[in-house]
Amino acid sequence: MITKAYTEFFKELSKNNTKEWFHANKKRYENDVKGPFLELLSELLPMLHEWDNRILTDEKKALFRINRDVRFSKDKTPYHTILKAGFSPNGKKSMLPGYYLGISADSVHVGGGLFNVKPPELKAVRNYIANHIDDFLAITTTKEFNDCLGVLKGDVSKRIDKVHEAVANKTQLIYNKQFYAMSDLFLKDYYNSPNLKDAIAKHFKAIRPLNEFLNAAF
Repeated sequence: MITKAYTEFFKELSKNNTKEWFHANKKRYENDVKGPFLELLSELLPMLHEWDNRILTDEKKALFRINRDVRFSKDKTPYHTILKAGFSPNGKKSMLPGYYLGISADSVHVGGGLFNVKPPELKAVRNYIANHIDDFLAITTTKEFNDCLGVLKGDVSKRIDKVHEAVANKTQLIYNKQFYAMSDLFLKDYYNSPNLKDAIAKHFKAIRPLNEFLNAAF
């Protein structure tokens, strides 16, 4: 289970974000951070795989690296101060809709949807939404969705194809270039608690209908 030691590690890392400090505290990272995080993933994956058998069941393959890619960044600190995982059909970097979990020193970020969309796929998604607009709105306005995740988010295009403009009268979400929802929970409320898995699962269940809808567009 995740404990206060998880928070303490990341708070210290944020003040000492160097390779020297990280390697000196590698055992803490493995025992207090990575180990409990992977254990949590292993508890969630059977449910996600049952929903979609294309989601891989190896928790290590869902985990994103803690090392930052600093090649094109002004910020050269070598490590993220959060552990992140992605659960999508065919892997965490898939273009398909999926589920997301990130846990920092203080917060649990949980949600899902469609994050990475290239123009051809975006057109297919917009076409599908336009042809099933009532279903789309029903999913994104349910009480369960709004209570758990708030409103649908994503970067927005300035222009859309004329064929989709009529849909904008029903929802401006047709302008979205991404279709995802996220919620933040206070990590301190879940130290040493099995309720953390249940809280995350509740949010994944709320995003599931959206993912199934978006998957149908591909």
